[in-house]
Amino acid sequence: MATLRIVNGTLVNEGRMWEADIEIRDGRIEAIAPDLGGRPADRVIDASRMLVLPGMIDDQVHFREPGLEHKGDLGSESAAAVAGGITSFMEMPNTDPQTIDNDALRDKHARARAKSLANWSFYLGATNDNLEAIKAVDTTLACGIKVFMGASTGSMLVDDPTVLEAIFASAPLLVATHCEDTPTIQANYERITRGLTGEFPPELHAEIRSREACLKSSTLAVELARRHGTRLHVLHLTTADELKLFEPGPIEHKQITVEACVHHLFFDAGDYARKGSLIKCNPAIKLTSDREALLAAVNEDRIDIIATDHAPHTAEEKARPFLQAPAGLPLVQHALLTLLEHWHNGTFSLERIVQKVSHAPALRFGVKERGFLREGYWGDIVIIDPNKSTAVRDQTLLSRCGWSPFEDVRFRSRIRATIVNGVIAFENDRLTPESAAQALEFERR
Repeated sequence: MATLRIVNGTLVNEGRMWEADIEIRDGRIEAIAPDLGGRPADRVIDASRMLVLPGMIDDQVHFREPGLEHKGDLGSESAAAVAGGITSFMEMPNTDPQTIDNDALRDKHARARAKSLANWSFYLGATNDNLEAIKAVDTTLACGIKVFMGASTGSMLVDDPTVLEAIFASAPLLVATHCEDTPTIQANYERITRGLTGEFPPELHAEIRSREACLKSSTLAVELARRHGTRLHVLHLTTADELKLFEPGPIEHKQITVEACVHHLFFDAGDYARKGSLIKCNPAIKLTSDREALLAAVNEDRIDIIATDHAPHTAEEKARPFLQAPAGLPLVQHALLTLLEHWHNGTFSLERIVQKVSHAPALRFGVKERGFLREGYWGDIVIIDPNKSTAVRDQTLLSRCGWSPFEDVRFRSRIRATIVNGVIAFENDRLTPESAAQALEFERR
């Protein structure tokens, strides 16, 4: 039974900060106390002047396996995740083949057991014709039901009103939605591109995938959830307009919750000129005023969870003309560092960051014994040095796509180590050879 002890660190957990040691034995946190130095341990990490946080639980990633492994797979993208302090992920169903039944879920679990460096779970995807598979989902294999209420990537758009009603009425798990209204997007595209000559201005992407398209679809999702009592989680909100649909307050008793993603909190429309297709994503990055409204909504607990929507594409794919370039960004390796920039700037407290990336996803999805620094819980921990910077261009980028939208950024913090189930997965800028990752287990109300 291996013992790992972290000493002299500043713990951030459940709304407070304090100095204490953590002892992990056989994968679980055995003790949290001010001084545990008198007992033997197999390994001791001195976290003096460092922050010790529960690992991030990312509730929205696209790791591309099966079928799109030239962009990334469960091994490469989980490696990037642990390098960024993410110890658990929930992966999306728009792979090839799509994850739309129990057999596909079992296949993904087998693949993750063979290669993932972070704990895993998977969404079952909804389509216009798999309602019976949704009703029959093995709830031990899935974290939720993913519904694309707007076309994004792949062919999983659910646009049959009767099917949508039935999914919201009968889903046995939380329903997570991508909300953009496809007819509005198509009309915007035809209007904006009609007669357009020369190079497409990247900032028009946010006008094609407009705030009206987002609001119309989010409104529908919320209305359906209220009508049927569905546990709804709206993913990657991008507009100030949509915030009125959601209530502020603690997450514990909410029926309807909402997520923001790190890139929508970091970039805005002013970045299109220099970043172009590197920040092309769906839903689109929008105005500075939207970004500022999202930041404020995090602080008032109107936005409940912060995630990544990590979605790698190759550099060659992203180098296509803007309209042909695919939407999506590789984000897991730097997500936590972007949020720490908001702490350095005085926008977020450390306690709030931990609440949004660790506690809240664990509570919302019912993740068993993770997301908190608690005795008896699994030892999923990230150690951060807030006094050493990270120059992205000097790092080894671990996502298979090999590029980052942050390559011109120097973050003011550094990931010192990431621990998954009591085993060091990443330390001092290097992956370690041993993996202790597991499938996530759930305790659902």
